[in-house]
Amino acid sequence: MPSGCSSVEVYRGAAARRGLDARKNARKCDTWDVDDTRADETVSVEARTVVLVEGTSDRIALETLSRRLGRNLEGEGVSVVPMGGVQAIGRQLATLGPPQGQRVFGLYDVREENLVRRSLEQVGVTDVGIALTRGEMEELGFYACVMDLEDELIRALGSQAVEEVIESEGQLPSFHTLQKQLPWRGQTVEAQLHRFLGSGAYRKIRYARLLVEALELKRVPRPLNQLLARL
Repeated sequence: MPSGCSSVEVYRGAAARRGLDARKNARKCDTWDVDDTRADETVSVEARTVVLVEGTSDRIALETLSRRLGRNLEGEGVSVVPMGGVQAIGRQLATLGPPQGQRVFGLYDVREENLVRRSLEQVGVTDVGIALTRGEMEELGFYACVMDLEDELIRALGSQAVEEVIESEGQLPSFHTLQKQLPWRGQTVEAQLHRFLGSGAYRKIRYARLLVEALELKRVPRPLNQLLARL
């Protein structure tokens, strides 16, 4: 991690080809067959740094990006922990404090910002009654996705590139079916893609890796970029 970084001591056509390569590689493992709603609270005893994320798809995206950047988070002593929902963040922050003393960072959806803010305040990172700004939360190592990580990736890739990744998976007809459904007619393509990626049993997990693999590294979403720079 770069020197001088602070953290909570109590505790980021070519697109289609990259997506196709990711599909071939990802089918060699069973990572997709994971329930994204299940909390995985296991932190390696050797981990010096913990990154709290909402679900398994967020962990896959972060770890996939780190590999593309030539990094090995586990080898660096970083443990990425899906909480099974941000509601668990208060308990996690309390659990990871002294005497364990790991540095803790986080990635969250902007709609959950108030909960994350209150949880940080409750573990004593600021005086009682003084609300943390988003900038101050970033200084502590907690970064907001607007509106969530899927939305960040859709905007970074562009709708056409996302559709190319979906087509490489043979699921473009399913996406077109969603577009014809009454609630989604007339919505923006970006909104339709967001709904598509968030529906289905394991779709978020399945596409987390593929979208990050298709991403141009100069267009990495800001929260992912900022978070990885701190680790």
